[in-house]
Amino acid sequence: MKPLLLSHFTATSCIGRGLDATLNALRHARGALTPCDFERAELDTWIGSVDGVDAQPVRADLADFDCRNNRLAQLGLVQDGFDARVAAAVSRHGAARVGVFIGTSTSGILETERAYEQRDPASGALPAGFRYAHTHNPYSPAAFVRAYFGLRGPAMAISSACSSGAKVFGSARRMIEAGLIDAAVVGGVDSLCLTTLYGFNSLELLSRRPCRPFDVARDGISIGEAAAFALLERVPDARTALDDDAILLLGVGESSDAHHMSSPHPDGLGARVAIEQALASAGLDASDIDYVNLHGTATPSNDAAESRAVGALLARTPCSSTKGATGHTLGAAGALEAVVAALALREQFVPAGVNTTQPDPALAADYVLASRDAHLRAVLSNSFGFGGTNCSLILGRAEHARRREPT
Repeated sequence: MKPLLLSHFTATSCIGRGLDATLNALRHARGALTPCDFERAELDTWIGSVDGVDAQPVRADLADFDCRNNRLAQLGLVQDGFDARVAAAVSRHGAARVGVFIGTSTSGILETERAYEQRDPASGALPAGFRYAHTHNPYSPAAFVRAYFGLRGPAMAISSACSSGAKVFGSARRMIEAGLIDAAVVGGVDSLCLTTLYGFNSLELLSRRPCRPFDVARDGISIGEAAAFALLERVPDARTALDDDAILLLGVGESSDAHHMSSPHPDGLGARVAIEQALASAGLDASDIDYVNLHGTATPSNDAAESRAVGALLARTPCSSTKGATGHTLGAAGALEAVVAALALREQFVPAGVNTTQPDPALAADYVLASRDAHLRAVLSNSFGFGGTNCSLILGRAEHARRREPT
């Protein structure tokens, strides 16, 4: 595939708003999971909540979209000057030539949960002010972002469980390569709600401690929330105009193994196919990857399956999961961790796996326990969802991409 430029990116999660806060937390291996205190969630678990999400309603002209999920999206869009960079891209390309691709798993389902609490006791009717199409509908965050920037290009929501926020990069790439758009706002937004908290609890997947990916004592996930975005654009024809440290999307791999509704293939076959496709589309060998941001959910079966996939191809490559710091942000995880990968490349460091103290010796992984400086040229980021919806992304520095070009 032709590389695409990540001309700007941003992330907001429990470890902080924007890149500086995110980088500071990752550099110092500082997580932000706390005992669950989410409204009406009486569960013995830990969560990664973003402070102040409900403090600022969405912009007045977009009031129909107002819900926790879109408030979180708006909070993310204004960090690091991301909204200004999108506005500049619109000036360059035109509103009809900028697409929107947003991943989410439950969108604004919290609004529906609250609406059902307020049903008319006699008729069962939902409150008159409930706006399903603008809040709970899975398309809601994509429609909100599109309206926020006044865009007229194609817009799409992807809801493929925990790979959603990664698969948006593949969808945007196909639209750009087809010549339908020149740039794309891609990202993922998922916010805390009772459906996910109690749903994962019913599956017996929640840990009673902050999650410990790839640890010998790992016993489940911690759910978080996040909004992460990137602006993808074509690489300028005169690639020498790019700074060496510019970040490019080099490869995308997607697969669907459909092994089980909620469990991965035990040998990680679908995950391995996604990694292999990402390498092939980037024109890279496994030896070109300097760090792997693992999906790393901290459940026994998911980590074991991923370790088999990664171990078969990149057994000696340093790796870690940042979910110990942020929690599993579900539909936003792929976008959040793509931004982490971009940060690692920009700042030339490998982030530690927070909370993990004793990596499981049965897992084939060079698991990083302390953040450290490193010479990174290309980074692989994995996102694997329920039903075997797998996606792997490869990001790299422009300097490295130029060296790979045929002479």
